[in-house]
Amino acid sequence: MATLYAKLGVSQDATWEEIKRAYRKAAMKWHPDRNVGQEEAARAAFQEIKDAYAILSDEGQRKVYDAVYAQEMRRWEALQKRQQEVAAARARKAEADAHARYSQLVGVAMRYADEGHNRDVLFGVLLGRDCDADMAQRIADSVWALQQARQAAQTSEPADAMDAGVEVASSSEASDHETPSPTQPAAAKRDKPSHDARAAGLFDSLWQGFFGVRS
Repeated sequence: MATLYAKLGVSQDATWEEIKRAYRKAAMKWHPDRNVGQEEAARAAFQEIKDAYAILSDEGQRKVYDAVYAQEMRRWEALQKRQQEVAAARARKAEADAHARYSQLVGVAMRYADEGHNRDVLFGVLLGRDCDADMAQRIADSVWALQQARQAAQTSEPADAMDAGVEVASSSEASDHETPSPTQPAAAKRDKPSHDARAAGLFDSLWQGFFGVRS
């Protein structure tokens, strides 16, 4: 809502002379006789200008108006602050609820994928849980891709075991020709991370990349 000062086009600390000049200028601009075809709007604006000038040109009324305006402004600012805090709290709650809902849906899809169901089944299950179609498609695609990656990692275990057997055999042959060092096995163990550690790191990276949340 415009203040009386704004209606006259002056600042709140305007002098009486400035208020008087502003009133004359505004009155000439909005006089009905100078606004042919827009008399009704001009008449309303002209009346507001007259009312503003009547208060601001009187020292006593102006002081009362300034005091009331300052009080109302403080009340309005406090109300605005409370409304902003409530809105922010609601936004935070909505974000937390959405995150929890998303995590729940991902967990459901992961459970069905672990049971051997394909991507289409995952999509249908998510739709049955009142999941948005676009989100259901994204989750189903991501979970299916993650499941495929897990299966690929699991099938690589026999190959790793075979490679380890070849290493053991080679080491046994080499031991016939040289004396082993007591520190060699421990060093080799430290240099080569375990398969479980590599797999855990892979799954963690995939999970973070697909969903951005941890189970």
